[in-house]
Amino acid sequence: MSRRHAQNLESVWIDGLPEEAVPAVEAALARACRTVSLFLDEATDTWRVEGVREEGAKEDELAAALALASLMTGFDLAPQRAPVEAEGWLARTAEAFPEQEIGGRVLIRPTHLPARRVPGRTVLVLDAGLAFGSGEHASTRGCLIAFEAVSRRMRPLPKDRLRALDLGAGSGILAMAASRALHRRVLATDIEPWSVRVANQNAAMNGLKPTVRAVLADGWTSPAVARGAYDLVFANILARPLCAMARDLARHLRPGGTAILAGLLGIQARQVLAAHRRGGLRLERRLDVGPWTTLVLRKAG
Repeated sequence: MSRRHAQNLESVWIDGLPEEAVPAVEAALARACRTVSLFLDEATDTWRVEGVREEGAKEDELAAALALASLMTGFDLAPQRAPVEAEGWLARTAEAFPEQEIGGRVLIRPTHLPARRVPGRTVLVLDAGLAFGSGEHASTRGCLIAFEAVSRRMRPLPKDRLRALDLGAGSGILAMAASRALHRRVLATDIEPWSVRVANQNAAMNGLKPTVRAVLADGWTSPAVARGAYDLVFANILARPLCAMARDLARHLRPGGTAILAGLLGIQARQVLAAHRRGGLRLERRLDVGPWTTLVLRKAG
């Protein structure tokens, strides 16, 4: 198991959130925290969003992100903090990150478990200490399940033609799943340098360094991303940026291409879908996993 974490860790959390505020708060905490978890209090029907970070790490970034989230949600987001014992947190992380079978094809194995071959499963290995984007989140699971059906029609495409992009890649899990299933190169991007490093580390650990490349990029503005057109785009981010980038996505998706969008709540699906329909994309499938929704969209061929 990884021991890269500093000894002084702290938990940062916000309680009593309504469902519609969760994505913005989760994204804000992810700017400073190595892991972010969501907990539903069924008695009050409110959420707790909690992250773990090195004590005081990226405090200015966290404050700015929470201020922006407050404006977006209309809630005063005052985080609470408490120290976390490092070894105990690592042990709890390992215990909470078991081997996961997702859909009918993917198996995610943490590094603290022994390797074993599972026929019929694409095995991806991730470090429990870098568990954010590990497949536990419903939006990631939704993307992986949706990709199963999409991959079947993409495999026959010529190897030198098919282009795939994982926009906002985090751990790089979607890019790795696509590369392993399609035997093609996949470009992964993120706005966080730490996420880019982690995605490249994960690709190397899974023997996918030649086919999965993670780069620092902000949406479609980077030349590395905006160059050319794509047959497959993953965008597991948030509803607002998905809507803001809908026109760019439609422009860079090839005719017949597929976009798998996630990071949105079910109540936000209509506005995200409407933004992309204006760009000529149509809904092919909708998957709901808990309060989170994944949309599979296709551009007319």
